[in-house]
Amino acid sequence: MTVLPRGTLILAVGIVALEFAAAVTSFVASTLLPVVARDLDAGDRLGLLIAGSTLGLFVALPLASRVLGRLGTRGTLAAGMLAYVGGLVVAATAQSAWVFALGQLSTGLASGLLAVFGVSSAIRHLDERLRLRVVAASSAMWILPALVGPAATLGLEHLVGWRWTLLVPVPFVLFGRLLVVRAVRDDPPADAANRPLGRTLLVPLGAAGVVLSTGWPLAVAGAVVAAAGMVAILPAGTARLRRGRPAALAAMVLFAVGHFGADSLITVLLTTGFRVSLGQAAIVLSAAPLAWAVTSLFARRFPTTGLTLTALGTGVLAIALATGRPFAVVLAAWTVAGIGVGLAYPGLYVRATTAGPSGFTATELATAVITAECVGQLLGRAIGGALSSAGGLFASYVVFAVALAAAAVVSRR
Repeated sequence: MTVLPRGTLILAVGIVALEFAAAVTSFVASTLLPVVARDLDAGDRLGLLIAGSTLGLFVALPLASRVLGRLGTRGTLAAGMLAYVGGLVVAATAQSAWVFALGQLSTGLASGLLAVFGVSSAIRHLDERLRLRVVAASSAMWILPALVGPAATLGLEHLVGWRWTLLVPVPFVLFGRLLVVRAVRDDPPADAANRPLGRTLLVPLGAAGVVLSTGWPLAVAGAVVAAAGMVAILPAGTARLRRGRPAALAAMVLFAVGHFGADSLITVLLTTGFRVSLGQAAIVLSAAPLAWAVTSLFARRFPTTGLTLTALGTGVLAIALATGRPFAVVLAAWTVAGIGVGLAYPGLYVRATTAGPSGFTATELATAVITAECVGQLLGRAIGGALSSAGGLFASYVVFAVALAAAAVVSRR
């Protein structure tokens, strides 16, 4: 079905609205992490707290096309809404880290149910130029949450507690999802093929091994299983860094490992490693996404330069932690990292979602880019959470910086 201009506009607005919801969710989760960890006595289970939603998202990816085929768009939306709201309620009422992680797992499952369908519809109906504008507008959606999100989250947490504050993103998420589904409700996923269930689940299975490990043998085994699953499900040539789209997907994986891994732990790094207050941590927490958003609005596409800057900023965080550098250095480093992401991400995303002569369908492109980014996020959060829970915050940020430097090298291909 060809979407009418009005439908195209609704789709674009819905995608941008979902990015705003993602920004609100991200700042709420990051700001509350030290508070949740303390209240649930989960300082040694950070990986469990931060990886649950990404685990759920990845588990949902091979199931999404099956659920859509059985329930249809509206049924899938209803199931996703119930799983999302129910998961947040479970997390908000949790009395242990395991129950909190279960709730986050449910919200991730809900997000994954419509992820492939929504992105494939964007690829199908928005040309490359419009997609780039949507990516830039989506980046701009982080500006307001970056400016007020951490401070507002802390204020709400003091007024009503972290449990009620955790529910703040619900209306924003529901609004964005409703817009996307309204735009593409009659757009059947005709080219959607069922993803290989066993191979796809190797990635979350391995990541769960890393998160749940109490010793290095299980953590290493989990990382190996996750890596094997990643190689098995990403398009041919990705692991070999073949030039063009496969290399862009590989760079996306490495970027997600480094940046999203570092971002998930930044509040813990500041409050634990640098002993600053949550108020000061909120300032740094806002710096990178604000720099990312503003840079994306005005900069051209420079993936290699941007990834190099992000690697440099993340590496300085590790050095500052080891040498006890002042707060201003940390703030400057994380801001530089955000500028780098703003330079790199739009171009990398468009390269990864452009078929070129390969003949890939929209769903195949969507599946590949979502898989690459989710694999990276999952591995970054799992490895970082496991290392930091064992007292290895410095090692975590060294790993993140190395991953980003590798992404810069791969993006040149």
